[in-house]
Amino acid sequence: MPTLRSATTGASPAAASTPRSVKRRLTSPGASRHTSPHRSPHAGAGTVCTPKLLSASPKSSRKRLYGDLVAAEKPKWNPRDPAQMRAVKEALHVATVPSYELVCRDNEQRRVFEFCKACVQQEKAGSLYVCGCPGTGKTLSINKVKQSLVCWADEMGMLTPDSLTINCTNLANTSEIFSKILGQFQNRKKGRGKLSPLQQLQSMFSNKESAPRRMMLVIVDEMDYLITRDRAVLHDIFMLMTCPYSRCILIGIANAIDLADRFLPKLESLNCKPLVVTFRAYSKDQISDIIKHRLKVLEYDVFEPLALEFCARKVAAATGDMRKALGVCRSAVEVLEAKLQDSSDQELGIVTFDHMDIALSKAFKSAVVDSILCLPQQQQMVLCALANTFQHCKKKATTLGELNKSYIEICRSTQVPAVGMLEFSNMCMILSDQGFMKLGQSKEDKLRRVTLKIDISDIGFAFKGNRFFQKCLEQPRC
Repeated sequence: MPTLRSATTGASPAAASTPRSVKRRLTSPGASRHTSPHRSPHAGAGTVCTPKLLSASPKSSRKRLYGDLVAAEKPKWNPRDPAQMRAVKEALHVATVPSYELVCRDNEQRRVFEFCKACVQQEKAGSLYVCGCPGTGKTLSINKVKQSLVCWADEMGMLTPDSLTINCTNLANTSEIFSKILGQFQNRKKGRGKLSPLQQLQSMFSNKESAPRRMMLVIVDEMDYLITRDRAVLHDIFMLMTCPYSRCILIGIANAIDLADRFLPKLESLNCKPLVVTFRAYSKDQISDIIKHRLKVLEYDVFEPLALEFCARKVAAATGDMRKALGVCRSAVEVLEAKLQDSSDQELGIVTFDHMDIALSKAFKSAVVDSILCLPQQQQMVLCALANTFQHCKKKATTLGELNKSYIEICRSTQVPAVGMLEFSNMCMILSDQGFMKLGQSKEDKLRRVTLKIDISDIGFAFKGNRFFQKCLEQPRC
C-alpha cells in the first residue's frame, strides 16, 4: 500500500497512479493547509494539488487557476445603443478628468510634489515654472499634485495648505492678479485703502505679525498673458516669493517653452529664479497608453488596435498634443456613427483603420487643402500632373514642357479636353502667383524650371475622396 510520502514525491506520472484513498487525503482541508497558493501544481516534491484541480474539468480549472493571466473576453460594443455611444464620447472628451492616477507624467508630478512638500515642511515660500506645448498634461498634472499635497498634509497632521487657481485669460488686466491673491489671504481691513493690492501683499509678507500662518498654493495658469512690455507684473509676482514672511507656493504654467529663457535672466538677477519643470510632447506609446486608460471604464472594445496605433503615430509625429488625439478619436467614433445611420450593415461594430483615416484627414487638413479644392478643374489637373511626376518619377523639379506632356496624358485618360500650350503656361503662372508652385526663368517657355512649393501630401489629401483625381495620382506617367 503506497504511503502519503510516496504519493507526493515524484513526477506527474506517479501522481496519476495514486490510489483514490490517498487522493482523498491529499484533497482534505488539513492537507491543503500546508500548501502555498503561489506554488505551481507541477512544482515537484512536497507540492499538493488543490481540490478544484482534481474535482473540476481541465478547462474550468485552467480558468480558475490562471484567470489573472488569461484576460476574460470583453462583451462586444453596440454602437447603435445611444447609452453606450454616449459613454464612449464622454470617456474621450477633453473635459473628462480621469478619476484614477494620471499616467505618463509620474516624473514631472513627483518633482512638483517634492518641491511643494519641502516648502510646506519648512514653511517657506517658493516658486516653480511649468512649461510645455499645449496638450501635454500640465494643468491636469498640477491639479493632481494639489490633491496629493492636501492628502499628505492631512496624514502628517499639518495645517492643510489653502489653494488658489487663477487663469490669466480671465483677468481684465494683468495687475488684477494681485487683487485675487490678496482677497484669498485676509478679511479686508479697510484702513489701507490708499495702498495698491501689490503693496498690501508686500507689507503683509514683510511683517511677522500680519503674515498668515497657513501656506497657500497659488496656481497661475496661462502665465503667457502676464507678459507686458516691461514685464513688471511677471517680475513682481515672483518677487513676492522672496519676502521674509511670505507663505505662497507659486506655480506658473505656460505653453511657451522659450518664455523661461526670456524672463529667467532678469529673475535670476533679482534673486527670485523659479525651479523649471518642462513637459515634453507625448510620444506615440504614451498617447496610446493614455487613450487605453481612458477607455478602461468601458466594458467593451471600441477601437481596432491598428486604428489606435495609427492615431497615436500620426499625432505624435505632428504635435504630440493629447487633446488633438482625443479629438481625433471622438471624430472617428462619429464617422462610424454616421455610417451606421446611412447603412443597415450589422457588421459595423468597431472603429476601424478606415474610420480613423477619415478622422485624421479632417483633423490635419491644412488651409492649403481648402485652397486646392477651390481651384478650377483645369488648374487642379495641373497640380495633379505635377504631383504625379514628383511622386512616381522621384523628381524634385521638372520643366514646363514635361509637365505639359503629363497634363495632356491625364486629360486623355480622363477624357477631359486639354488646353493649348499658351493657356497652360498662363495657368501655371496663376498657380505660381498663388504659391502652389515656382516657375524659373528661361528664354523658351517649355524649358522653364518648375518646382512644387507645397507639400505633396496636401494634394493627396485634397483629392482623397475624388475617384477622378485619385486615379490620376496613382497611375505612373514617367
